[in-house]
Amino acid sequence: MNYRYSDYSIEQLRQEIGILKEKAQKAEQLGNISEVAVNERKMQVALAYTLNPEDYKAGETYGLNTDPGYKFKVNYINGVFAWGHRVNLLNETHETEEAIPISLLSTKMKDK
Repeated sequence: MNYRYSDYSIEQLRQEIGILKEKAQKAEQLGNISEVAVNERKMQVALAYTLNPEDYKAGETYGLNTDPGYKFKVNYINGVFAWGHRVNLLNETHETEEAIPISLLSTKMKDK
């Protein structure tokens, strides 16, 4: 089945998020941890398409919803993905640049 979340309406995205949430819950009950992770990741990507990428700016630092021990410094936004670097509690920046769905970003943080 070929589908692109960018072609979905907001209502279709919400419906897809609900379906993925159910799948993740069923997989968790069955003890299939890898399937839970796959469905949660798909859910985050679908949720990203319900957000406005223009609300996120390059050079800004945001909290991470899934990892409170890290912040995320955005280098640039490409579609619904933020490219940048994780920053730990000691303000040490990871060398590896990564892309995460904007749905994983929380509130904008003040740089120290």
